Amino acid sequence: MRETVNFNFKWAFTKDAGEIPKEMPDKWYWVNLPHTWNAIDGMDGGNDFYRGTCYYAKAFEKSGLPEAAQYFLEIRGAASSADVYVNGQKLAHHDGGYSTWRVNMTDALSDGANLIVIAVDNSPNQTVYPQMADFTFYGGLYRSVNVIAVGESHFDLEYYGGPGLKVTPSLTDDSADAQVEIEAYLTNVKDGQSLVYTIRDADGAVVAEKRTAASEQNVTLDITGVHRWNGRKDPYLYTAEVALADESGTLDLVSARFGCRTFEIDPERGFILNGQEYPLRGVSRHQDRIGFGNALLPEHHEEDMELICEVGATTIRLAHYQHDQYFYDLCDEKGLVIWAEIPYISSHMPGGRENTVSQMKELIVQNYNHPCIVVWGLSNEITMSGDSTEDLRENHTILNDLVHEWDPTRKTTMAIVSMCDIHDPYVQIPDCVSYNHYFGWYGGDTSMNGPWFDNFHKEFPNLPVGISEYGCEALNWHTSDPQQGDYTEEYQAYYHEELIKQIWARPYLWATHVWNMFDFGADSRNEGGENGQNHKGLVTIDRKYKKDAFYAYKAWLSDDPFVHICGKRYVDRVEETTKVTVYSNLPEVELFVNGTSLGKKSSPEHFFYFDVPNNGESVLTAVAGDCKDESHIRRVETFNEAYRLREVGAVLNWFDITAPEGYFSLNDRLSEIMASEDGKKLFLTAMGQLSGKKEDGDDSAPAGQALGNPKMMEMLGSFTVMRLIGLLGAGGVKPTKEQLLAFNAQLNRVKKPE
Repeated sequence: MRETVNFNFKWAFTKDAGEIPKEMPDKWYWVNLPHTWNAIDGMDGGNDFYRGTCYYAKAFEKSGLPEAAQYFLEIRGAASSADVYVNGQKLAHHDGGYSTWRVNMTDALSDGANLIVIAVDNSPNQTVYPQMADFTFYGGLYRSVNVIAVGESHFDLEYYGGPGLKVTPSLTDDSADAQVEIEAYLTNVKDGQSLVYTIRDADGAVVAEKRTAASEQNVTLDITGVHRWNGRKDPYLYTAEVALADESGTLDLVSARFGCRTFEIDPERGFILNGQEYPLRGVSRHQDRIGFGNALLPEHHEEDMELICEVGATTIRLAHYQHDQYFYDLCDEKGLVIWAEIPYISSHMPGGRENTVSQMKELIVQNYNHPCIVVWGLSNEITMSGDSTEDLRENHTILNDLVHEWDPTRKTTMAIVSMCDIHDPYVQIPDCVSYNHYFGWYGGDTSMNGPWFDNFHKEFPNLPVGISEYGCEALNWHTSDPQQGDYTEEYQAYYHEELIKQIWARPYLWATHVWNMFDFGADSRNEGGENGQNHKGLVTIDRKYKKDAFYAYKAWLSDDPFVHICGKRYVDRVEETTKVTVYSNLPEVELFVNGTSLGKKSSPEHFFYFDVPNNGESVLTAVAGDCKDESHIRRVETFNEAYRLREVGAVLNWFDITAPEGYFSLNDRLSEIMASEDGKKLFLTAMGQLSGKKEDGDDSAPAGQALGNPKMMEMLGSFTVMRLIGLLGAGGVKPTKEQLLAFNAQLNRVKKPE
C-alpha cells in the first residue's frame, strides 16, 4: 500500500546558488516549507523583489521511509522553474510554478544517507509564464513537498501530476439517476491483479461497486436516485475509490471526490445549474497575504473561504494560475462555482507556446474531478500591448482545441483587456468570454459599464459575455466628496454601488467577478500611499479589515441578516450635516443619532442614505430587524489631514495646484484639455518632455498616437492630468515637483472653451 511522508520540515536554504552540493551544507539557513524568499520584498514596492535561482537541500535516511519498491518526490508548487538533484544526480526539470509534479527517485537513493537538492528559479525569461503581470512572481517551494512510497504496481504518479483516476459523471437536467465513468491510470500491471471500483455517498455508504481485471481500466457505474451537487444550496459530494489488488490483498488505492451536476452557459439567461438559472456573482482571488507571500497554510485558505462565503459569492475566479488543491477542495465542499486558468497573461511570448500547453494539461489533469470547476481560462489580458497577432491566435486555438479534447464536459473562456476591439478575431475563439473593465477607475465613469456590455450583447447575441474584472483601489483615506482616483474607502463604496446596480439589471451576464476579494502583493505598484500592493480588495491583505464595499456585496448576495454603517474609520467630519450610508439585506433600516431616531428608510437596492446632523460627538446606531450596528462621528473645524492621501506620484499634492477660474490646471480632466487645440498641443509636448521622449505636439508622435485612439481616450479621458502622471510614475516616469509646477503654470495660461 502507498504511504505518503510529508517532507516540509528542516530544509537548508540559500540564495548563493553555486555548485550543487553533494553533502548537507552547514552554512545555509534553516527553513520549513511552505517557503518563499519574496515574502517581504515581494510587496514592499519598487519592483525590486529578488528574482533568481535559490537552493533548497534536505538530508534524510532511507531507513526513515516506509519500505517500498519505488519512491516518488512530490512537489506541489515550485515557482517558477525547478531542477531536482538526488545525491548529486539530476533527475528532473519542470517549468511552471503553480502545479504539482513528481519525480521517481528510486534508483538514485542510497541505502543510508541521502541528500535532495532542489534548485528553484523565478528569473525573467521568454519561455515560462508569467513574465508580465500586475502581481508578484514569488519564488520558492511555497507548497508542500512529500515522498510517496508505492509498490512496483501502482496507480500512475507521473501523468501530469494527476491523482491516478478520472471521474466523469453523466446525467441530464431531469434524470433521477447518473452514470459515472471511472478511468484509472496504472503502472506495471501484472497478470492476476484486479481492480475494485467503488462509489460511496457522503456518509460513506457504498452506492455502486464493480470488480474487474486490472487490464480493464475504464468502467461505468450507475448511481440510482442521484443526489446532485447544487452549488452553495447543496454541495453534495460522492467519493470514487479504486483499489489495485492481488491474492495477497490491496496493493494500492486512490480516491477522488466528485459531484453530479449539469450546467449550461446561455447568452441570454446566463449560468444555468441543474436546469435552474443560477447567477454567478462573485470575486477573484490571489493566493498571497502579508508576511507570508504565497506560502500559505491550510488555515489561510480556510479563512479566505469563510470570508468569500460570508460576502455571499456564488463564484470565484481563481486568478491567474493554478491554485492549491486544498482550496479547490474547499470550493467543492462549499459549492462555489470556479473559473480555473493558466498564467498565460498580459504579453504573448512566441517562445512560450509549449509552456502554455504543458500548464494547461497539468491544470486539467490535476483538477478534472472537481465539480466546482466549470470553465478553463485560456488567457488574461493577453492583448495588453495591442491587437492580436497570428501567432497569438494560433496559440489560443491550440489551447481551445486541447481543452475540448481533454475535457469535453466543460467550457473555455478568457479574460479580455478593456481596450481590445470586440471585433478582434481572437475574441471569438472560446465558448464564452469576459472583459476586464475599469470604467470609473482607469478612465471613463461608472455609467459606461452597463451600456458597453449591452452593445457587445447586441452585436454578438450568441456569445455569452461576463465581467472578469472590475474594481477600484481603497486604502484608509476618507472624504465626504469622493472622486475617481482619490483612493478613498468612500469612492470604492460608491463605485461598487453603481456597478452592482448595473450588473443586477443585466441577467445575461454569464458571470461577474470583483477584482479583487483581497488586497494582494504587486511589488511594481507605487500608488495610493502604500507601495507594493494592489488595493482593489474588498478585504485588506492581512484579512483583518472588511472595507465598506464588502458589505455592499453582502447586502446583495447574502441571506444572513445584517446591517452595516459605512465610514467607521471616517470619524472627524467638518460639515454640519453629513451623509451616512447604511447597507443591509433587510428591507428597512432605522438610524439613531445619540438615541434619537432619524426615521426609517426602505430601499430595494439595499443601500440606505441618511443626512445626519453633525454636532459634537455622536453615536450612530442602525437597526434592521433584529440586527444592530454602531459607529461614531465627531464635528471638527478643519479637515483631518490623516484622512487625505498627500502623495500623487510622490512628487506633488493635488490640493497644492493653482487653478485660476476659467483656465486649465493639472487637476483638469484629460478629455477636456485634449478638446482644446492649445491644451492638446501643450499636453503632448509636456508628456514628451516628462517622459524623456521628444514630443512636439504632433499627433504622429507616440503620445499623440496613443491618445488619438478613441478607445484609449475613452479609458483615459476622465483622468486628471495629475492622476495620469501619478500612474505613469509606477512605470518609471517620475517628474520633479518643479517640472510639474512649471507644467501647471503653462496650463494656467490656456483658457477653457466657453
